[in-house]
Amino acid sequence: MDEDLFKKFLNYLAVEKGLSANTVVSYERDLQKYGLFMKGKKGPDDIQSDDVVSFLGSLTSRGIATPSIARTLSAVRGFHKYLMIDRLAQADPTMNIETPRGWKRLPRTLNSTDVETLLRQPDITTSIGLRDKAMLELLYATGLRVSELVGLALPDINLERGFLVVLGKGSKERAVPMGEVAAVVIQDYLDRGRPALLKGKESSSLFISSKRRQITRQMFWERIKTYARTAGITQSISPHTLRHSFATHLLDNGADLRAVQAMLGHSDISTTQIYTHVSRERLKRIHEQYHPRG
Repeated sequence: MDEDLFKKFLNYLAVEKGLSANTVVSYERDLQKYGLFMKGKKGPDDIQSDDVVSFLGSLTSRGIATPSIARTLSAVRGFHKYLMIDRLAQADPTMNIETPRGWKRLPRTLNSTDVETLLRQPDITTSIGLRDKAMLELLYATGLRVSELVGLALPDINLERGFLVVLGKGSKERAVPMGEVAAVVIQDYLDRGRPALLKGKESSSLFISSKRRQITRQMFWERIKTYARTAGITQSISPHTLRHSFATHLLDNGADLRAVQAMLGHSDISTTQIYTHVSRERLKRIHEQYHPRG
């Protein structure tokens, strides 16, 4: 199949749909697998539903997790829909293919006690510890994506009014409240930690690495894993675990679903609704634990 079609679709995602570079790269990886499997096909109209099912089956046989397969199918669906919209194909072979079960897998979260323990781990007598403390507190206080967190610049933070402005997926800007505790910790980092990390160098980035540059997602992920180990948290966690915990704890305490959707930057409320399932699972566990006939 012509690789130019994939390039046109990826360009469409970046330019017309406004998807982030990371999202486009993710689509590209999935479509490369698809293109390799369909390399014997002359064009998109040669691909039938059975071919797509066989492709998904090949992913399963390689031990790829169901959520990853579902994400790949989503990319393939988007590709064929684009071809139909631009009249580059006459049929969509993905139209009647169901999304694999497990796509709506419940996100992993930490309970409030584990979150508090994790937030206490950074050593705030050091500049690195002050930075990490500020990042962890802000992540849990706002539910930012890790790419949004590390990409924050000084003008994005308004400590006096207690909110930040973030550029999310699809270059959509949103304002998110950060809370009093996070604001105090960030101010401490700005006063004592950030200047020590910069060592006289100028930077507009909020969170600075020991190399006087903007900290990367990978670096922060490693820091979180280290703190989780020292906190005695045995489950596998990532920056997204705190985002999930942020949303779940808000809903557990009665927050409005639409408000949580706005803070998370979800364009579709159905994406946010998965957290209501987490809350229901929690209620079910409480019932089973405490009810005489649970």
